[in-house]
Amino acid sequence: MLLVLGIAGGLTLVFGGFLDMSPNRLASGIALTAFSLSPTACAAIAAPLAAFILLAFVSNEKARSIATLLAAALLLYACLATAGLLAKHLASPDKPALRLSLGSAFWIPLACALFAFLDAMQRLQFGLVARVGFFALLCLPFAFMAYVGFFDALSLAKEFENHQAVFVQALVDHVLLVVLSLAIALLVAIPIIFAVRQKSGLQNLVYASLGVIQAVPSIALFGLLIAPLSALVLHVPALAQFGIGGTGRTPAIIALVLYALLPLVRNGVTGLDAVSPDVRDAAKGLGFTAGERALKVDLPLALPALLSGMRVVTVQAIGLAAVAALIGAGGLGTFVFQGIGQYALNLVLVGAIPIILLALGTDLGFQLLLSVARGQA
Repeated sequence: MLLVLGIAGGLTLVFGGFLDMSPNRLASGIALTAFSLSPTACAAIAAPLAAFILLAFVSNEKARSIATLLAAALLLYACLATAGLLAKHLASPDKPALRLSLGSAFWIPLACALFAFLDAMQRLQFGLVARVGFFALLCLPFAFMAYVGFFDALSLAKEFENHQAVFVQALVDHVLLVVLSLAIALLVAIPIIFAVRQKSGLQNLVYASLGVIQAVPSIALFGLLIAPLSALVLHVPALAQFGIGGTGRTPAIIALVLYALLPLVRNGVTGLDAVSPDVRDAAKGLGFTAGERALKVDLPLALPALLSGMRVVTVQAIGLAAVAALIGAGGLGTFVFQGIGQYALNLVLVGAIPIILLALGTDLGFQLLLSVARGQA
């Protein structure tokens, strides 16, 4: 893997553009290689990539993995420091509209560094907490660099600055959309789970129905909900006072709830089926009612499976909520589609990068919860 990463990163560094310079945010840019901008900076990035290639032939796995972590950290910050310094050097107060975007020779070596981190931590058998702590520690210098304005000359930072006033609200709207839809989905899924377990004949019908919904593309489902909800508001105008309409949050939440049901129900049923009958019999012998057995025995023991389902649907909902911006639901997807419409890649990244970070952070959070739940189960 290190050999592939080193070669891929090296070839991209030589032949790809490190920065794209354009006269304004909409005009086509000129790709500038790292070597043409600064041979010294190019060498600083090339050295860790060369180290990857050499480390691929080291037989001692532990030593190789530790050295890989160091080389990947150097590669990561060589890319970041080079991007910030070169952008400041090329920026000119006389040309305020000038845009300097990050090119493939930045993104691919950066991705190589991240893959190398993951591979080395896996080989060193880092636990989940150690991985989270390591990445948090690794991000501290980057956070400081961003705070002091080290990257301000880059187009990505300028786009963020231009939309900073609405970014926080978009982020809150995105998170709120996901939280509301998952809360409703969980309230709907739990009765379905117990109904399916009580009547085995329902299982195939429920799975087939929810499977059909999963097969519908998200944009199509959002569109299909517009007409019935608009007709409903037309016949019951009072619903509009509660924010219900053919567009906006209502159809987005309904669609996200429908997409979440199949993973939640399937994982919930699997978790409850795994509960030992002896445990249920013991609870019944202690005088627990059916409701008490469900709440105090079945649900706690099935919690790991339910959390696994929640992990899947939460990450899925974070991504699908971006598409909901097409029907006026707001959120970070607004920046993505505005950027696509304006041919402004950096505006797309202003929305896309936080969505990716939200998904990764949520996934890590659920992994921590799962480790706790499995330890207590």
